[in-house]
Amino acid sequence: MYQQVLDPVASSLTWSALVAAVPLLLLFVLLGALKMTAWVASIISLAVSVVIAVVVYGMPIGQTLLAGSEGAAFGFFPILWIVINAIWVYQMTVETGHFDVLRRSFSSVSDDQRIQAIIIAFSFGALIEALAGFGTPVAVTSVMLMALGFAPLKAAVLALVANTAPVAFGAMATPIITLGKVTELPADTLGAMVGRQTPILALFVPLALVMVVDGWRGIRETWPVALSCGVVFAVAQYATSNFLSVPLADVVASLLSAGAVVALVKVWQPRSSYSERSAVTVGSGAGDTPAPPGADADAPEERDSRADVVKAYAPYGIIIAVFVVCQIPAVNRLLDQATLAVDWPGLHVVDADGDPSTMTKFSLNLLTSPGTQMLVAGALTMLALRLSVPRALKAYGATLHQLRWAIVTVMTVLALAFVMNLSGQTITLGTWMAAAGGAFAVLSPILGWLGVAVTGSDTSANSLFGALQVTAANQAGLSDVLMAASNSSGGVLGKMISPQNLAIAAAAVGLDGKEGDIFRRVILWSLGFLVLLCLLSGLQASPVLSWMVP
Repeated sequence: MYQQVLDPVASSLTWSALVAAVPLLLLFVLLGALKMTAWVASIISLAVSVVIAVVVYGMPIGQTLLAGSEGAAFGFFPILWIVINAIWVYQMTVETGHFDVLRRSFSSVSDDQRIQAIIIAFSFGALIEALAGFGTPVAVTSVMLMALGFAPLKAAVLALVANTAPVAFGAMATPIITLGKVTELPADTLGAMVGRQTPILALFVPLALVMVVDGWRGIRETWPVALSCGVVFAVAQYATSNFLSVPLADVVASLLSAGAVVALVKVWQPRSSYSERSAVTVGSGAGDTPAPPGADADAPEERDSRADVVKAYAPYGIIIAVFVVCQIPAVNRLLDQATLAVDWPGLHVVDADGDPSTMTKFSLNLLTSPGTQMLVAGALTMLALRLSVPRALKAYGATLHQLRWAIVTVMTVLALAFVMNLSGQTITLGTWMAAAGGAFAVLSPILGWLGVAVTGSDTSANSLFGALQVTAANQAGLSDVLMAASNSSGGVLGKMISPQNLAIAAAAVGLDGKEGDIFRRVILWSLGFLVLLCLLSGLQASPVLSWMVP
């Protein structure tokens, strides 16, 4: 049995927080400054966190290693289980040539890559986030962008930056539902509050994507499309989460925003069209260098039959159908009967108050896992594309080979997260920040951002810090609904810098070992949006915007 200690260094919460932050800071320095491969950086940071857990926090070595093993297992199931099967579906479309058909179909909407980035990375990515979450939209949209001619590094950056505003309502609002459970606040009220924060981010995300693609020139030439997409998504996400259904917020917002863009480009086009064709094929591992201008200008564009176009879209239609059916309450309850919840063998941890930690319980949701549902969608895709079993298995093997280093990275990062969480290192950081009094209203989103940066999941960050946010709010005389919601809203901005998601993006576009390059491209976007949300949270806690709190 191990009981967590919050201030093991000289009985000082401040000194303890500085020590507790070392593994996380080291990980980002190794990735961003020293350009170290993600799996190596994560192993080094994991080793440091183990040493701090044992030497500083006094956690028995056996309990520490068991905590790491549970984290690694959680990294594989459900997280990697989702990503592996999502990439498998993509590999089958490549194997049959239907991914090229999909690329040409998207190009027919607009051949301007700035507009394509908005439709695919933001709107379509939001739909995938709504249905699956857990890194799936990053994996899917990044390879779709590459098929449209985006350079691998740019495709990865776009997928990560876009995967922000929709995250809190991802996987049918799983993060918010989880937040409601750990805080004992109504999930509908929390969803309504988040729906009054993340839509503000959604206004700017399409503009940020255009900036990534083509800088200020892109903003000047395509701002009507970017702004229209952001406004429609924001209004739809707000209205759905507040007046219709919290789980459906992203579904409605993604479809309406995509429809708005398609409708607008039918009557308006930017003064010039932007396009860069990558000099390499999908998954080759090249960086950010486009092909020479006009390299493929004389290549005739193949015209596809209606049947081929339908088959190209079929896998994504199947994915949506499978996830929607599985979300039907009666079906979900039936599938949930196959869920096994067990205490991780040998792991016994209680918190500083002596209450058993809930993190030692491991849930094996065999049929309700988005990964299993993605596997079913993959099997149906195999039939729809008339792909033989040997070719489908070959595609699965290619997927495992492509993701091999991402698998190591994600499992190691989650082992790091569980060691930090169960030893008390993460709670030390959170408790230290929560002692800020009234200023905590501004710092609250940072706590969620930190939680997602460590765990890669808004759901996990809400489980970790949700109750702490409510306690801090009550002590400081702040709204508990606002602070809990700010945890989830701030968490969405940690998604793009999470080593777990960096590894998924790098593996999807064939840039294994280049996670540091991607990190340096997204960190400023993450911090910039975080500052915006911190200011919003502070204003909502003040008389200026207090009317926004339900």
